[in-house]
Amino acid sequence: MKVLTRLLADESGVTAIEYSLIAALIAVAAIGSFTLIGTDLSSTFSTIAGKV
Repeated sequence: MKVLTRLLADESGVTAIEYSLIAALIAVAAIGSFTLIGTDLSSTFSTIAGKV
């Protein structure tokens, strides 16, 4: 019974899960912004190459 009580009182696993969710959200935002920036850069370089 003491083991179960200690296990339920331990919050270190919850903190790790919260940090992993925050890291996942940051990664998704970064991938989305890099995709948009990459598309814009590709268009810009194509325009420059066409004018050269």
